[in-house]
Amino acid sequence: MEVNAARVLAGARTCFVGIGLPSTAANLARYTVNPDLVLIYESGTIGSKPTRLPLSIGDGELADTADSVVTVPEMFNYWLQGGRIDVGFLGAAQVDRFANINTTAVDRGPGRPEVRLPGAGGAPEIAASCGQVLMVLRHSRRNFVGALDFVTTLGHGRGPRDRAALGLPGAGPTAVITDLGVLRPDPATAELVLTELHPGVTVDQVRDATGWDLKQATQLGVTAPPTAVELTALRALKTAAAHHDPDSRTAAGHTTRKDAS
Repeated sequence: MEVNAARVLAGARTCFVGIGLPSTAANLARYTVNPDLVLIYESGTIGSKPTRLPLSIGDGELADTADSVVTVPEMFNYWLQGGRIDVGFLGAAQVDRFANINTTAVDRGPGRPEVRLPGAGGAPEIAASCGQVLMVLRHSRRNFVGALDFVTTLGHGRGPRDRAALGLPGAGPTAVITDLGVLRPDPATAELVLTELHPGVTVDQVRDATGWDLKQATQLGVTAPPTAVELTALRALKTAAAHHDPDSRTAAGHTTRKDAS
């Protein structure tokens, strides 16, 4: 999942990165398929080059390694809403068939309090204004639901014309990468369709883990297994994060600033 999410960023120039799995994928992409990728975080860091996986958007490692740090209002008003960012990379708690996202609350049924989630953050603006949106999350009926309990972030609304009707400039979600495969919106309906399976995964497995009648592409692909280079880079990033000592370790073969000096 993480390796294939990184691969999707191969041709990107700039990426607005969500925390968690999107951050793992974006940082892995910079160490493998796209070393020139400019990572942007909503805390205001532009061109961050972390030597370990950041703990949050407020991790000092992002500011310490950034080309520039701007205010949050400038980040959203000028860089994001100004259409200057190619790709937004998001996670989600719930996703529906049109790639709409819920990160606000989950209804647990009568007589039970709803589960409160972290909330929107910058996701609605990211999904609205980036050139395209990528998503990464684990595949289960808990996450891929027939109907969202709350619409936090608009993907494709209820169909292919909803974004244009709302005046949203970006293309919206173009791929959802999971631990089972890859889903992409159908050009005619905007409904997510299974386009690729990971090695060893079956279509029935994916359908069983999806809360709606998932369709599949006419020509269903299989993703390539992770390479030794990709696995080494990913493990190095995670090891550095586990030790949380970026001044004395390297990530994916890159020296830290202290080592370089």
